[in-house]
Amino acid sequence: MPPKPPRAWQRMLSGRRLDLLDPTPVDVEIEDIAHGLAFVARWNGQTIGDFAYSVAEHSLLVETIYGRLNPKAPVRWHLAALLHDAPEYVIGDMISPVKNAVGPSYGELDQRLTAAIHIRFGLPATLPKTVKAQIKKADRISAWMEAVEIAGFSREEADRLFGKPDQRLLDGLSIRLRPPVEVRKDYVTRHANLLAQL
Repeated sequence: MPPKPPRAWQRMLSGRRLDLLDPTPVDVEIEDIAHGLAFVARWNGQTIGDFAYSVAEHSLLVETIYGRLNPKAPVRWHLAALLHDAPEYVIGDMISPVKNAVGPSYGELDQRLTAAIHIRFGLPATLPKTVKAQIKKADRISAWMEAVEIAGFSREEADRLFGKPDQRLLDGLSIRLRPPVEVRKDYVTRHANLLAQL
């Protein structure tokens, strides 16, 4: 009898069973995404403060920055910005050096999960390159803010690694460290507000 293949699915709190090798949109729930992302720490938890800076909080900030970069963007691209790191609710937030060490298999897993998540919420499985580039730009600006405000980087070091942002884009923005339950609620609320506008 051949050996049983290793388990490649995870049971979610919603009761869904998400197959990581073959994820389907019907097994994706926003409450699972929000819960997972609210408990996943950015920067491997190496940040100041009494709470970890979560991927959910980061995603809310990226969506805000995306809106500032693209004030006339359709609502669906705002939704894509909010969901840009959604696969990390299952696979965690792997820092870039580790992703580079793991190699292309991480990217393939991320792409499969992203496609299922996008389809679940009415987005194209693969975003247009221009939209993806603008979300990535917002992501890098957020990373710069995080690096300088809570991760111990100097401005010069952050400029070198993430690019020097236009400071006008950051007016009134700051990094927020909050309990996961608050961030989870705000993530679900923002998602619902965007869906209602589609």
